[in-house]
Amino acid sequence: MSKLPPALPFWLSMGLPPLALLAMTQGGWTIALMPLATWGLFSLLDALTGLNTDNPDPQTPEPALTWHRTVTLIWFPVQLALLITMLWYVPRADHLSPGESIALFFGMGVVSGTIGINYSHELMHQKSRLERWLADLLLASVLYSHFRSEHLRVHHLHVGTPRDPVTARYNEGFHRFFARVLRSCPRSAWKAEVAMLNRKDLPWHDPANPFWRYVALQAGFLSLALALGGWVGLGLFVVQAFTAIWQLELVNYIEHYGLTRRHLGNGKYEHVLPRHSWNAEHRASNWLLINLQRHSDHHYKPDRRFPVLQTYPKDEAPQLPYGYPLMTMAAMVPPLWKRIMNKRVKAWRKRHYPDIADWHPYNKALNPVSG
Repeated sequence: MSKLPPALPFWLSMGLPPLALLAMTQGGWTIALMPLATWGLFSLLDALTGLNTDNPDPQTPEPALTWHRTVTLIWFPVQLALLITMLWYVPRADHLSPGESIALFFGMGVVSGTIGINYSHELMHQKSRLERWLADLLLASVLYSHFRSEHLRVHHLHVGTPRDPVTARYNEGFHRFFARVLRSCPRSAWKAEVAMLNRKDLPWHDPANPFWRYVALQAGFLSLALALGGWVGLGLFVVQAFTAIWQLELVNYIEHYGLTRRHLGNGKYEHVLPRHSWNAEHRASNWLLINLQRHSDHHYKPDRRFPVLQTYPKDEAPQLPYGYPLMTMAAMVPPLWKRIMNKRVKAWRKRHYPDIADWHPYNKALNPVSG
């Protein structure tokens, strides 16, 4: 079994629940601590700790990763306990104004989106039934269960093509992207699961369709929120869920912005390569996001556990100028985002696809798809 210290930085996420409890009991300026910690503190730590370009041994045995895995396994009960406490306490707290209560659950949504959904992403890619169930529970707690189907059956197969809703198009602002994926992702996830059932000669309404599980789990969380906090608690729970979804889609937006795979004709596309994901080697934000920023390697080996994800040279995989926390803040201001990123996309195109003269079909997702 591994020693704790190598995994210790990845446990920094456990410092966020105490901030939520402090904000809940004290109110006022303390309510800003959760978003400030996730966005601001780790951006500052990135500047102080620099880049990490070291590659761990990808053949590291599972027992050596025990403490790394543990933080993802225990997060759901921690997050659930925190949600239950907040849903019971906040609607009854006289010292919190309605605006403070909403802001508090916004901050909780930043945490459940930055940590909870990110950990669910790690867990859903593993083979263990326990880990996959924990992923389902984390996603249900933010009312976004279909993300598992969309991510596994659509995104990883079709990233960088018009069939992937969450590949952000060149010059597409985040707010338009967000509205688009809220409409298209549930539909694409449903179609992917129905197609999988059809290949097994099963109807769409077969119990094997995971959407029935998604509906049941989400209904359970909505009922729990209503039982604990009444209608106020239910509304606050929805604020938390929507904020988490928004946080997730901010990350989805920056991960593949403008990076499209070459259309080979007849609806076929080149294989996914390291060049088709934006990466960041910033040390502290990789602690927070359990190496999600080593995104090219994740697409190469989706079930590779986060401690052994690899980084690639800049000529193979494009690098962001800052870590994901700072880049998501930039994405909320489309003119700023485009000023930072559009020139980088153009340079990427010139480096990897100098022969493509007309980028309009790629920019507008107009290239044909097969099937």
